[in-house]
Amino acid sequence: MPAANFCLECGEPLAHKGWRVRLGAKLCAHCRQRLGSLARARPVLVIVVVAIAAFMIGRHMGTSAPPLVIQRAANSPLSDTPVNSSGSKGRALQATAGDTVSNPQITTNETAVYICGARTKKGTPCHRRVHAAGERCFQHKGMAAMLPPEKLKIEP
Repeated sequence: MPAANFCLECGEPLAHKGWRVRLGAKLCAHCRQRLGSLARARPVLVIVVVAIAAFMIGRHMGTSAPPLVIQRAANSPLSDTPVNSSGSKGRALQATAGDTVSNPQITTNETAVYICGARTKKGTPCHRRVHAAGERCFQHKGMAAMLPPEKLKIEP
């Protein structure tokens, strides 16, 4: 890239001497002193300020995420009461006295648990839990099971 022959600020002819020719100095000594070190960083600062302003405007103008809606089948044995977070992870569905009054389908004895069993992309059967034999999880609705029905039941 050839060196500039005139100052970008004032238009004064530039007299290149020494290493300034290699750096491509585009300002005369007077303008360089007047503008200081900001002269080199000005284009970068302008780009950063414009990018930050565009980001802030985009965040302000954007729409918020829709509310999370979890749908369940009408005949689901799960109750609408809040889940007790102090219980262990691997426990089966437990019913309290209040649950049996609000939802008569839930009994105090443990119910059978089934897995989906449909073929995954990996080629293995899906291990997501479903409510009844022959049902599939949300991802594999309408697909056939790879395993026989007796292998889809999980013993508690």
